[in-house]
Amino acid sequence: QVQLVESGGGLVQPGGSLRLSCAASGSIFRIAAMGWHRQAPGKERELVATISSGGNTNYADSAKGRFTISRDNAKNTVYLQMNSRKPEDTAVYYCNLRRFTLDAWGQGTLVTVSS
Repeated sequence: QVQLVESGGGLVQPGGSLRLSCAASGSIFRIAAMGWHRQAPGKERELVATISSGGNTNYADSAKGRFTISRDNAKNTVYLQMNSRKPEDTAVYYCNLRRFTLDAWGQGTLVTVSS
C-alpha cells in the first residue's frame, strides 16, 4: 500500500510564497501520475495541478501562472511551489497518486493565506 505524507503547510501572507512537499513510499512513484488537490472550508475538493510520470503538467485555471508542480523521482517526492498567494488559496492541500486502479491520498496539509 502506498503512503503519502504532505508537509510544508502553514500561514503565509498574501503575495507570499510557499512550497509543499509530498513524500511517497514504495517504488511505484516513478511510474505514477501525481497531483495536488485542495479543499477550502465549505467547498468541494478541487484539482490544483497534476504531473505525469513523464513530467507533463496540467493546471487548474486558478493555479496557472502562480503555481508550479514538479517531481523528484530519486526522492519519491512531488512538490507544489505556490507564489503570489491569495486569501482564496486558503485550503487543505492533498497529494494524490494514481496508477491504473490505484488511487492514494495523503492526509492533507493546511495552508492559510492571511495578513
